[in-house]
Amino acid sequence: MRGQVLGVDRTSGEGQISGEDGHRYTFRPDDWSDARGPAVGARIDFAIEGTRALRIFRLPDSDMASVGAAPPPVANDRNKIVAALLAFFLGTLGIHRFYLGRNGTGVLMLVISATIIGLLVTGIWAFIDAIRYLLMSDAEFAHRYARRY
Repeated sequence: MRGQVLGVDRTSGEGQISGEDGHRYTFRPDDWSDARGPAVGARIDFAIEGTRALRIFRLPDSDMASVGAAPPPVANDRNKIVAALLAFFLGTLGIHRFYLGRNGTGVLMLVISATIIGLLVTGIWAFIDAIRYLLMSDAEFAHRYARRY
């Protein structure tokens, strides 16, 4: 029978298949005969025994990403160098936080900086942020500070 993988549990490797007959079938990792393993949306061919799928093979025209594959990179319109420079030069006012879309902590830094002690605290906070941005990989920065719509 032919069908499509509906879902796969990443920890156990168990999953569900929707068959062309309209029924759903379960599978375990040892039921999978294809070397590439299960992937959500993959078109497959399988044998059935009750409600269980056995001897599962992926069809050649099914080129879906395997379970556990790395997610695609996140596009980011924010630059970590700009964020680090803002943190270093205007960080006590929380400007870098506003730039990164963290308005809550930006307002908090702005309010705290209204006192002399607060300026010292936000200055240290901003310096640490600047160092963190520079040491962070581009991928991690893009993931952590992606625009939230």
